[in-house]
Amino acid sequence: MPKLESILIVDDDVSLTKILREELSSVGYEVEVINDSSEALNRLNNEFYDLILLDLKMPEVDGFEILKDLKSKEYPGKIIVMTAYADVENAVQAKKLGADDFLPKPYDLDELLITIQKVLHS
Repeated sequence: MPKLESILIVDDDVSLTKILREELSSVGYEVEVINDSSEALNRLNNEFYDLILLDLKMPEVDGFEILKDLKSKEYPGKIIVMTAYADVENAVQAKKLGADDFLPKPYDLDELLITIQKVLHS
């Protein structure tokens, strides 16, 4: 049996991540959620995920800091930034820091699934 592709969701919105975990698990992904950005930084030092869904605006450590940290370590996994602050400036900065794609919140599930497939298999 082939290994499921692993996705880590890093977002402080607990209700959103619960729904997102259910949606992505139901279509065959292995999904973990971290609602604390500092914990996410620690976990990413030791764990590999095929894809990270990353929020930008979080207390303690924001998504840009996580992107900078992953870029400095040449993290091999793919990253999609999902944010309610989806403006051109944030999108450009996220791409410069290594994000593979950028989606606004609230997200459309079909669009998210297509983007995940595109990013994972590009």
